[in-house]
Amino acid sequence: MDAASDLVVVGAGIAGLTAALTAAEHGARVLLLVKGRISEAASSSWFAQGGVAAVQGPDDDAALHIQDTLVAGRGLCRLSAVEALVQEIPARVAELRAWGVAFDDDLGLEGGHSRRRIAHVAGAETGRAITQVLVDRVLADPRIVIAEDERALRVIPGSHIVTDQRVIAAPSVILATGGYAALWSRTSNPVGSIGEGLVIAWQAGAQLADLEFVQFHPTVLAHSGLLLSEALRGDGATLIELDGSRFIDELAPRDVVARAVAAHPDARLDLRLIDQHKFVGLMDRLTEAGYLPDSSPIPVQPAAHFSVGGIVTDLDGSTGIDGLYAAGECANTGLHGANRLASNSLAECLVFGRRAAIAAVTALARPTNGRPRTNGSTTPAPGLDEGPLTELEREALWRGAGLTRDAAGLSELLTSHVPLIRMVAASALSREESRGGHFRSDFPALDPALDGVHTIIAGDAAPAQETWA
Repeated sequence: MDAASDLVVVGAGIAGLTAALTAAEHGARVLLLVKGRISEAASSSWFAQGGVAAVQGPDDDAALHIQDTLVAGRGLCRLSAVEALVQEIPARVAELRAWGVAFDDDLGLEGGHSRRRIAHVAGAETGRAITQVLVDRVLADPRIVIAEDERALRVIPGSHIVTDQRVIAAPSVILATGGYAALWSRTSNPVGSIGEGLVIAWQAGAQLADLEFVQFHPTVLAHSGLLLSEALRGDGATLIELDGSRFIDELAPRDVVARAVAAHPDARLDLRLIDQHKFVGLMDRLTEAGYLPDSSPIPVQPAAHFSVGGIVTDLDGSTGIDGLYAAGECANTGLHGANRLASNSLAECLVFGRRAAIAAVTALARPTNGRPRTNGSTTPAPGLDEGPLTELEREALWRGAGLTRDAAGLSELLTSHVPLIRMVAASALSREESRGGHFRSDFPALDPALDGVHTIIAGDAAPAQETWA
């Protein structure tokens, strides 16, 4: 078994980088496991365009940001998580500025926000800019050791972590592995975002929650994974049909806009009236793809973008299993409810990545009174799934659990050889209503009896419903 660090962080997106830096700041020796290369664009954070939602303008306040988040979450947000995010994110943005993140002077507006409060870089390059600054700080910190091209397979909480190369002593582990939106055939995510961290936590005995809630972004370049940021619509871009007519309020909640775009196969995003110089990088990528955004509307279609569901944690990242924490998109604090408010995701990584690291380091310093730390599964580590994720499986998930679902399509997915696909389908089947990112044509109305009720997966048991305080 390789020598121990105090803390192993799995994942090098913004949540993982934040957790590693925070733990090191508090004196911990950190091992950062990266499935690819830390300086390459491999995480979802790198591709995040819109920005960081934080109260900054003179006409804004915390109560408004909280209310906007709750409205987007459709009666399923955990209020304490929303309050923690809104109260703490302005300080995290100020810290990033001090570290050299060159946020634009103006604040952006995105769907569901009642004020301009999105801190962005070069219009739509925010994730890339923040990630690079954090990577540079990680590389410069002698307390952080980086292990690249190494894939985590299993965690024995409080004891060790198994990778595809070795067994590492690990008294504490923070999973920051991102979401699972790349399970769908149409996605804006990098190919590795298939929920590996969720499966690792589930195998270790942690609970998963709300896997049925996936946010489908309405404006992804047709037949491509290139996201066309909501910031474009915030600056005046319109969604039109071939005849030029608008068919939706462009800043309505994302689930509403996504279904409207799906219902219009010839949907176009018209960028001709916005200041394209604010989005130079994005305009360049459109031009490289063969489009002329200054003269012709761009064909768009919805794609799986953000997974609301994840590993159940408290507000400090604890899974309830000693030594096992989670933060970022792989976690579920109840912050997003049934539908994430735009640009709350990078804020989540910054706030809860830091919280998880502080909690983990604090717990390591606490005496155990002779009790073993391990209380998760200690069985031998199998692979993360029962076979490779194929394109047929991804297409089946899009058909059966895409923007619109029903019992027949979801039931077909219960035979998938991929555990997380089975769990997504089972969760969606158990929620017999439509709410936020989960829309069922056979149960098209929201059921008020399910306000505050979360879908829980624990072990091999059928999904259970649980109300969170």
